[in-house]
Amino acid sequence: MATFDDLLEEAGAFGRCQKRIFALFCLLSLPFSGVYVGIVFQGFTPDHWCRDSAVVERRQACGWSLADSRRLTVPLVNSSGVLQPSSCEQYEVDWNATALSCDTQELNLTNVPVTACKDGWEYQYEGRKSFVTEFDLVCSDAWWVDMYQSTLNVGFLVGSFVFGYFADRFGRKLTFLMSNMMNLVSGIMLAVVPNYISILVLRSIFAFGVKGGWMTTYVMRKDDFT
Repeated sequence: MATFDDLLEEAGAFGRCQKRIFALFCLLSLPFSGVYVGIVFQGFTPDHWCRDSAVVERRQACGWSLADSRRLTVPLVNSSGVLQPSSCEQYEVDWNATALSCDTQELNLTNVPVTACKDGWEYQYEGRKSFVTEFDLVCSDAWWVDMYQSTLNVGFLVGSFVFGYFADRFGRKLTFLMSNMMNLVSGIMLAVVPNYISILVLRSIFAFGVKGGWMTTYVMRKDDFT
């Protein structure tokens, strides 16, 4: 029975053909970097705190800074031994029913009860938005951000099995073109979807197509090598 060493001797050393195949695989893998690390930019979570519409209106009328309105809206919490403004709680104050003038910035709200955010969030960023700020994926909804990468891996997993079969069933070139068309359509639609659920679905379809292109090319290269 032939051993691995015998097969390696028959196939040859790491020569020109093997180097060319290796280089092609490296080129094919380059787009994967954007797919994997896109979450760093697309899922960026800036500093955030509870929004209170009444305080926001007063800030605009009185010319307060973000820090001034933030101090009136959210309590301080102990985070790693340091008091920091809360990101998920706010003072339970009805500012519409409370006299709030431009001279009341020094109000002592220490003993005021707190509650969860009711009117959305404000974000501290300079023109840098993401789907986190667009869909308010913070606090109790922060786990949706992790789903972004989870659906990607689900698409990879399914694509590894399905496109291997498609490549054998319908041909390598047709399957490769189909996977690229799937990437093109899903990639464009990802930029214009109206809600986050659609993003997760299209993200898994996109990953499905990306993995299909890689798998089909692997099968094609394997055929050429053998």
